[in-house]
Amino acid sequence: MTEKAGKVLSFPAARPLVGQDQLLQSAIAGKRLVAFVLDGCKRIAEPHDYGIYKKERRLFFYQVGGESRSRPATGWRWAILSKVSDLEILDDTFAGSRPAPTGQHVEWDALIATVSLRPSGPRTPDP
Repeated sequence: MTEKAGKVLSFPAARPLVGQDQLLQSAIAGKRLVAFVLDGCKRIAEPHDYGIYKKERRLFFYQVGGESRSRPATGWRWAILSKVSDLEILDDTFAGSRPAPTGQHVEWDALIATVSLRPSGPRTPDP
């Protein structure tokens, strides 16, 4: 697991979603890596798309470090925001959009923030 010393902001899991909402929008706008806990695993990720999908706030991200229950630990993932805790923005940045092997897209109920230049919905994670 990669440890990053340069935390900018950190909120405990009990914080209202508005805090997570602001953090994710800021991280996506600045193309900054984020760290968070999901399903008991500390993850380091590039946040690519954030919005409402199937009536839940979700993050579509590319995991670049940390832990995962699946192998490999890196790759495209979804997170339901209510299951995310300890969200932090890191100092490190990423280049922006990545190609998705499937080339498929989802229809967001509402796309709040994206690093993509394309107007359509985000890529879907590999099955």
